[in-house]
Amino acid sequence: MQKLRLVFAGTPAAAVPSLERLAVSGHEIVAVVTRPAAQQGRKRVLTPSPVATAAERLGLAVIEAARLDEPTTRRILELEPDLGVIVAYGGLVREPLLSAPPHGWINLHFSLLPAWRGAAPVQHALIAGDAETGASVFRLVPELDAGDVFAMRARPSGDGTAGELLDALADEGADLLAEVVDGIADGSASATPQAGEPTFAPKLGIDDARLDWTASADAVRSRFRGVTPEPGAWTTVDEQRVKVLDLGEASETTATDAAALAPGALELVGRRLLVGTGTGALELRRVQPAGRTAMSAADWWRGSGRDGAVAR
Repeated sequence: MQKLRLVFAGTPAAAVPSLERLAVSGHEIVAVVTRPAAQQGRKRVLTPSPVATAAERLGLAVIEAARLDEPTTRRILELEPDLGVIVAYGGLVREPLLSAPPHGWINLHFSLLPAWRGAAPVQHALIAGDAETGASVFRLVPELDAGDVFAMRARPSGDGTAGELLDALADEGADLLAEVVDGIADGSASATPQAGEPTFAPKLGIDDARLDWTASADAVRSRFRGVTPEPGAWTTVDEQRVKVLDLGEASETTATDAAALAPGALELVGRRLLVGTGTGALELRRVQPAGRTAMSAADWWRGSGRDGAVAR
C-alpha cells in the first residue's frame, strides 16, 4: 500500500479520534490545520483547540488558521500533500487548494448523507426525531457536503443527548475514515453519488435551544436532546432564564398523578418536579438558574418560592 502524505484539518473534540487514528495508520501527517486558540470559560482563558492539543501531544506540526486563505493555502501547498482530510474544521476549502492534492480532499461528516448537510447534523437529526443516524466519508466539492460518498456507517440514534451521540459517532467515524484513506492509497476506494433529497442542518443559535412546552412531550424531549450540551436547553420561569440540564420521561405513577398539567405548569410529585407539555408531563431533573450553580430541579423548586409559576 502506498504511504500517503496527509494534511488534516479539524478543530473540536469530535475531530480528535480521527486525528489519533490516522496518526497510527502508517500514513504521514505532514501538518494539522486547526482554528486559532480561543477564549474559554468565565475567565476567558486563551485555550488551544482540542485538535491543536492532540496534535502537539502526537508531535505533529500545527498550522493555526481561522480560514484557509491565500497565506495558509501557500503553506499547505509547500508541503505537497497527496490527500487532504477534513473533520469539523469550521472553514471552507476553496480552489486552488481544493484540487491541489493529487487525491483531492475527503470529509468525515456525522450524518447519513444527503441527510443533514451542514454544521449541526447530529443536533438536527435528534430534533427531528430520527431513529437512525450515522457517519459518511465523502469527496469534498465546492457545493456544501454534496460530494460522492466513499463509505457510510449507520447506527441507532439512541436516547442520549447530541453530545453523547456525537462522541460515539466520532469514534466510529474515525475507523471509517481510516479505512477510506487506506482504500485511496491502495486504489480500492470508490465513491458513488449521493441519492435522495438533501436536508440541511445549519448551526444552531441560543433561540433554537428554547424549549416550547406547548409542543408534544416527544418533540420537547427531542429538542432538549438535540441542543444538549450546545447551545444548551433553556426556559424561563417568572421571566428568569433557567438552563435545563436534564429532562426525562416521567414515570407512569408520577405522570398519571400530573396528567392534567397544562403546558409549562410545574408541580412537585413526591421527590420529582414535573412540567406539563402539549401531550403530557415530563420530569425536570436538573437545572441551573441564572447566576447560580447546577442543582436538582426539585431542590430548586422547593427553595424558589414560585409555586404556581409557569415555564415559558
